[in-house]
Amino acid sequence: MASSTRLASSLWRTPAALHWAAPRQGRGLSTLQGSEPSLDLRGIFPPLATPFSSSQEVDYAQLEGNLHRYASIPFRGLVVLGSNGEYPYLAPREKVEVVSCVRRALPRDHLLLAGSGCESTQATIELTVSMAEAGADVALVVTPCYYQGAMTTAALVHHYTEVGDASPIPVVLYSVPANTGLDLPMDAVITLAQHPNIIGIKDSGGDITRMGLMVHKTRQEDFQVLAGSAGFLLASYAVGASGGVCALANVLGDPLCQLDRLCREGRWQEARDLQHRLIEPNMAVTRRFGIPGLKKAMEWFGYYGGPCRAPLAPLSPAQVEELKSTFSANGWL
Repeated sequence: MASSTRLASSLWRTPAALHWAAPRQGRGLSTLQGSEPSLDLRGIFPPLATPFSSSQEVDYAQLEGNLHRYASIPFRGLVVLGSNGEYPYLAPREKVEVVSCVRRALPRDHLLLAGSGCESTQATIELTVSMAEAGADVALVVTPCYYQGAMTTAALVHHYTEVGDASPIPVVLYSVPANTGLDLPMDAVITLAQHPNIIGIKDSGGDITRMGLMVHKTRQEDFQVLAGSAGFLLASYAVGASGGVCALANVLGDPLCQLDRLCREGRWQEARDLQHRLIEPNMAVTRRFGIPGLKKAMEWFGYYGGPCRAPLAPLSPAQVEELKSTFSANGWL
């Protein structure tokens, strides 16, 4: 694996470039209630796609190349090993190596969130500890779901409490019902928000009422809500979300950071116009064509997408044309 330490000092912007100015005169977005959080999650986090070679091995050189290209974009940090990173398809050893590679290329003042959720509590704790040792700042822990019928509020609260107690780094809950078939129950979120080592949730369900209620019900806690998709980013900010973990940021990182900035500055009409142009491309690289579509779109914007791991299949020529027309129709190509 090629060394990436040389990237750390030259590729990434200074910390000042990663924090938006405070909103003026109450016009802009103020997502944090009360005192400042212990770890500020405001901003855009791309959930990195994992690059594979033609033989479906993790391609660390291409990973470093993508990190180099993302360096000019004012992301708050990066998410590694989320759903878009083909997390279930990586071996435990590969997961740790990917996090280590990204950490070496990323200055300490840029946040690194790493997926560490497993089906059992014990395995989740073990992988979370490994992610911390590899340099992750935050563990992103997806809901266990294989025994979905048994995943009651009590079971999930116990699971996440045990993980939060044992984790050497802060924990962010991860609810992605499209993949797990399970929405983390609201009462579980409210209870877990009181845990001193559980600092937020990435909610990918797209229910804005639910997200607003989460913000409202946890406003007294050191807890932040992150939108899990670019398609509802503006609406999430309007109800108090702190930031976004958006697959589309792998492709259109600058526009998503611009949307974040417009919302924080209270420039709502401009933000709405930009949000409208992002909805269809976001749908195309998520629910419509998924990770194969995301990786194909990355290639049109100068990044390495490459193949997915089987059994994920590449797009057909007709699907590629449909994907391209979606980006073109919204002015991105």
